[in-house]
Amino acid sequence: MMNVDKSVVDMWEDYLESIGEKPEETKLTYESWHFCDNEKDANELIELVLEGTKRATASLHMLYEIEDEKVPSEGGLNILTDWDGRAKCITRDKKVSILPFKDITEEHARIEGEGDKSLEYWRRAHIAFFGRDTDSLGVDFSEDLLVVFEEFEVVYP
Repeated sequence: MMNVDKSVVDMWEDYLESIGEKPEETKLTYESWHFCDNEKDANELIELVLEGTKRATASLHMLYEIEDEKVPSEGGLNILTDWDGRAKCITRDKKVSILPFKDITEEHARIEGEGDKSLEYWRRAHIAFFGRDTDSLGVDFSEDLLVVFEEFEVVYP
């Protein structure tokens, strides 16, 4: 298991107490992660979440299978961190959709809140980002690849 920054544990315990749960008794769980594959983008994207602009994220469905991870689901809790793993907020997944890349809409792009929030920007940025993932796996990028689109709300702080 990788080292978790103390701020993640502290934020989780503070959140649980704020909703009347006892950390040692709760059945609630969370995933902790940061955006993107580089420090600059990861830190910029978490700031967009904190200011309320970014309310969704997208990832390749195949990565969940390859990494043997559970696909996010409605109600799931996430502790989002900066690149260095410091906790910044807790989100709850409001809606999770699995759809082909080619079916992402202007509304999806607007909710994801990156760049100028246009579908054109979203497609360009995500072809580059997802392309790095598919290249590293020896898979050709295709607009038919499934995307996991998570819509979330900040629940803490």
